[in-house]
Amino acid sequence: MKKKKISIVIPVYNSENILMDLYQKIDASMENADLEYELILVDDASKDNSFEIMKHLYKFADNIAVIKLSSNFGQQNAIMCGLRYAKYDYIVTMDDDLQHPPSEIPKLIEEISKGYDAVYGIPEQKMHETYRNLGSFLTGQLFNLLLNKPKDIKIGSFRVMTRELCDKTVKSKKAFVYLSAIMLRDTKNISNISVMHNERKIGKTNYSILKLIRLFTNLAIYYSLPVDMKILEKSPQYEIKEIYIRS
Repeated sequence: MKKKKISIVIPVYNSENILMDLYQKIDASMENADLEYELILVDDASKDNSFEIMKHLYKFADNIAVIKLSSNFGQQNAIMCGLRYAKYDYIVTMDDDLQHPPSEIPKLIEEISKGYDAVYGIPEQKMHETYRNLGSFLTGQLFNLLLNKPKDIKIGSFRVMTRELCDKTVKSKKAFVYLSAIMLRDTKNISNISVMHNERKIGKTNYSILKLIRLFTNLAIYYSLPVDMKILEKSPQYEIKEIYIRS
């Protein structure tokens, strides 16, 4: 049987102490599941040595691509950058802090193989601060209102999408990038699957209540209209400072 091929896109910010562990867990999980994969790491202008470690990984493994953005453009923009270089049939996005266990990726692939356009891995129990959990709930309610999201579907940053949906998503020129909102414009054929959610081992969240308020405001401004407007677009959504990717 032909191996399924997946691209894994991960935005990186100040993760020098966990990147090697992250790569090793991904590699072991993909080998156990007999999945062929590429790993695309996008450094969102980290202040530590994350990019140096990423370059080391690039030299070590021929299925890794690394990109460094010129300044901090934010998680969503960093993922959008990575999506534009993904080449395989299914594209997984996940965080860099190992709260999303790589061992759960095969579950996402199995579910999307049933014919869905996208699948979100939803934690059985979220290991977030209370306001983060509340923020996720409110974001979901806002998406129900603005984008007619199926009410029984939850969204998050641990997901897989088809090649076709990825190709549509990366065409967006929204000045404010929010991937789930862009995806929901193109499909409602989405599924959820329950996954484990680990406690954060290193560092702390970059989110705050103020950032969540800004998020809701921008979602309302940029995604409430039934059609896109040129005044809400800009290019580029990010700028690349360095890139190491094999053809």
